[in-house]
Amino acid sequence: MSRPEASRSAPAVAIVLLSMAAFASAANMRVIDPLLIQLSVEFGVTVGVASIAATLFLFANGVFVLVHGPFGDRYGKMPVVAIACLAAAACCALSAVAVSLPMLAAARFLTGVTSSAIIPLAIAWLGDNVSYDRRQATLARFLTGQTLGLMTGAAMGGALGDWLGWRAVFWVLAAIYVTAGVALFAVIAARPDIVRTGPRTPGSMVGQMLGVLKRPWALTVILVVALEGGVFWGAFTFVGADLHQRFGLGFAAVGLAVAAFGGGGFLYVTVAPILVRLLGERGLVLWGGLGLGASFALLALAPHIAVAFAAIVLCGITFYMLHNTLQTHGTQMAPEARGSALALFALCLFVGQAIGVPLAAPVVDRWGAVPIFWVAALVLPALALYFAVSLRNRRV
Repeated sequence: MSRPEASRSAPAVAIVLLSMAAFASAANMRVIDPLLIQLSVEFGVTVGVASIAATLFLFANGVFVLVHGPFGDRYGKMPVVAIACLAAAACCALSAVAVSLPMLAAARFLTGVTSSAIIPLAIAWLGDNVSYDRRQATLARFLTGQTLGLMTGAAMGGALGDWLGWRAVFWVLAAIYVTAGVALFAVIAARPDIVRTGPRTPGSMVGQMLGVLKRPWALTVILVVALEGGVFWGAFTFVGADLHQRFGLGFAAVGLAVAAFGGGGFLYVTVAPILVRLLGERGLVLWGGLGLGASFALLALAPHIAVAFAAIVLCGITFYMLHNTLQTHGTQMAPEARGSALALFALCLFVGQAIGVPLAAPVVDRWGAVPIFWVAALVLPALALYFAVSLRNRRV
């Protein structure tokens, strides 16, 4: 039996440690991008060939989450996250000592396999341990680590790689993973009651996944997050290139401007409890969608870099207003199989991105990014409206 909904609470130290693990996992997605030139020189290959180290990580990170979700449901989400942290640390260490590009690529693939368990299962664990009325604000606090990781991953890779060499980047990530993993095991030892709190569905892992997909509301949430991922990232991926082409920004300035998205996300995290209380779920979804529409419209029309910068910050704030609400409902799609449900959620977000960016690329090559910005400005508010109406109809 699970504890009564109103009494469930997660220890603050566990949330901090999960956020630390999420930081390393998110930073790992972008940390290798600025290292590609160093890797091409180190291994005597072109930058394009060296990029296999980034591609294999992203592929493994997107696909293998399907394995970790049901595994966490069966054996406990917190222990699986802790083990994943230590395994990811070992894979980062293997990356740091790689003597060839194939060895580095294999190590990065394994890092993606292990690291992909952390964020979805951490969110699922929060769903098990935090009552629904407090869950969105708690998820926002957890997102601090993920947001900072996405924000600083490329910058950390560039700075450390330039200062200490590319191998040092992986040693630092390994240290963060080890710290989080060991500390999580200490929390488990001190509070064994938080390892498993929700009821578990019997049957195979595949059966758990199919059970989630049979639920109409779960399909609604999964469909919306896939479309959100495709439309949003299909447009936002090209913001940096657009700033360089239209405003002549240097690459360092472009990096800082794009990082403002993470800054907007961090602003949302700091005021999330207030926004949740004032706006409620439907208000967050509607205003988030409208804000995203306004952000991309401003990016399309921006006469000056300052306007574009403000639009990127607004984009970060309003994206998390919408996405955090979707994540909260992702934790409630199948309470007895949250790991499986969040694995599907993460996979569909990944698939949406993987489809949206290639679809947008030919348009950007021919006409620039502005038409794609207008598509996002129109589609994202409509998608938010659809989800808000679905929320109202579900309550009725």
